[in-house]
Amino acid sequence: MIQNIKQKFSFGLIIPAILLTLVGLLSIYSSSISRGDFSLFKKQIIWIIFSLVIFFLVSLLDLRFLKNNSKIILAAYSVSLMTLLGLLIVAPVVRGIKGWYQIGPFALDPEPLAAIILILLLSKFFSKRHEELSLFRTIIFSALYALVPVFLIVLQPDLGSALSFIAVWLGIVIFSGVRLKHLLFLGLIFILVAGFSWQFLLEDYHKQRIVSFVNPQIDTQGISWSQNQSKIAVGSGGLIGKGFGKGSQTQRGFLSEPKSDFIFSAIAEEFGFLGSIFILGLLFCLLYLITQSAFLAQNNFLRLYSAGFAFLILAQSFINIGMCLGLFPVVGIPLPFVSYGGSYLLAFYLGLGILTSLKRT
Repeated sequence: MIQNIKQKFSFGLIIPAILLTLVGLLSIYSSSISRGDFSLFKKQIIWIIFSLVIFFLVSLLDLRFLKNNSKIILAAYSVSLMTLLGLLIVAPVVRGIKGWYQIGPFALDPEPLAAIILILLLSKFFSKRHEELSLFRTIIFSALYALVPVFLIVLQPDLGSALSFIAVWLGIVIFSGVRLKHLLFLGLIFILVAGFSWQFLLEDYHKQRIVSFVNPQIDTQGISWSQNQSKIAVGSGGLIGKGFGKGSQTQRGFLSEPKSDFIFSAIAEEFGFLGSIFILGLLFCLLYLITQSAFLAQNNFLRLYSAGFAFLILAQSFINIGMCLGLFPVVGIPLPFVSYGGSYLLAFYLGLGILTSLKRT
């Protein structure tokens, strides 16, 4: 019986994810001590329980039908686009972004679920067209699937999430086996799109963040404040940190968003270099296991889904940690499985559940 449970739930995948979530929960609790407000901590516990239930339920399902049924995936993709469009119409503006549906005490972000659906769609698209990969139009059609949600997300505007969607598409394209010359041409297109976005799509505060990233001293009390405080928090942690609940930047409110965008900085301050390495090690372990699923997959659909999911986690981790260390502009994106936020947590555990089911069946 125990062996049967192990085969169904693939504990190798879920253990590093749960450990990341528990470290994140511990940091969220610590960040709540100074103000004595533990409401977000309690909400996160609810989201963790719900996410784990979703993981185990989805893991038990037989999802082989997704490999041969485009209608369900296309329907889910259409619904995800409508939810992204709905944000632009009815969502309140929070911190300059129309990114959440407010439902009672909870704020729901449809973007992470849309990312999982995009991975499924692109995996299905390329798995049935491996003989057409030499045709450039195949790559263009796949790019259109990704660019529609990216365009809607940029309009919110949410640059960080848009970049993660592009990373998903790029990862699946690379693993699909396209020609090198096509990838080089796509790189040229990306440069042109980036230039167009800078000129016509990016908001002024996005441009200011990028400029302040290049020159952090240009406005130390304004747009560069969050990142400068983040670097101070990380640097002051030393080898073993200042101790649980004793981070001065975190506890005194100097560190912006210590529960979400800058949670890695809060962990580095209170648990030091060793705590940071522990987080990076868990992320590496999780990414290794997911990527291994891609290389060992017996079918194209599982291989491409694993690749897309790995690139989603990799992109968000790279952007978030780079943002905390001053290596990337502040774009506001959570650290996978660690940061506060039910929508992302639920989507990532759903993604793990889908991967577990596809591997098992």
